[in-house]
Amino acid sequence: MDNRADIRSFLASRRARLTPEQVGLPTSARRRVPGLRREEVAVLAGVSTEWYIRLERGHISGVSEEVLDAVAEALRLDDEERAYLLDLARAAKPSHRQATRRREVPLAPQVQWMLDSVTLSAAYVRNGRLDVIGSNALGRALHSPMFDSPTTVNGRPNFARYFFLDDTSRDFFVDWESGAGATVALLRTEAGREPHDKALRELVGELSTMSEEFRSFWASHEIRSRHEGIKRLHHPEIGEVELSYQTVDLPLGRRAWHDLSFYTAEPGSPSEERLKMLASWKAPDAAADRQVPKPHCC
Repeated sequence: MDNRADIRSFLASRRARLTPEQVGLPTSARRRVPGLRREEVAVLAGVSTEWYIRLERGHISGVSEEVLDAVAEALRLDDEERAYLLDLARAAKPSHRQATRRREVPLAPQVQWMLDSVTLSAAYVRNGRLDVIGSNALGRALHSPMFDSPTTVNGRPNFARYFFLDDTSRDFFVDWESGAGATVALLRTEAGREPHDKALRELVGELSTMSEEFRSFWASHEIRSRHEGIKRLHHPEIGEVELSYQTVDLPLGRRAWHDLSFYTAEPGSPSEERLKMLASWKAPDAAADRQVPKPHCC
């Protein structure tokens, strides 16, 4: 297995979105395709046209970081896209090409304790494939349509499966298209880090086969590593809420990726009142989950 197809589509998509005027090159009415030509990118990066053509065909293994930085500068890549290009280059090295099924890293008990201690924000932990591997009671209650969805596998919800394989996601996520695009962009970033992970490839293959919309988003090759902003949800029990969400990375081993997300309402807002209402309804369930059996007396 190799990642040359990903390299080709990424570089070609970024070249196509630029115009000569944007990068200070002359233009003419005779251009037959949108975007920059390969030879124009080569000039901007300070490399030969033949070399750049070879790079865009996916032959990126062994290319120095300095040269990749020059290409990134020529294509006006942002910081996330530049990091993604470097990930593609690392993954293309022969020592990284063997397809593997990565060892699953379980959620540390201390992280679950932290999640359970959070009562006024919905919190959960995901892996790089967007499986939810841990959550607090309010996180489960807020995302109950996803947790209860038939797309949940072995009790583990997956954001991508829910978005694209369960029609109820369109009612739950008010800004469905924006959320779906961000979800695919997060998967693209993970595919750049670990393009040979079998489970990830299987997930992308499943979604590509079953969802035309997923295929369209995937082909756009958008990249996203940060997960933060405002999200509007239409919850079946409390109605519509608008929440601020923030994600932080959790330190793990080199080939594992977990992040922790918090969903919080603006203080004093109607959304906060609705979130508090949901939390109060679920408080007895949360207490029961945390209850430790007393030892039997001798």
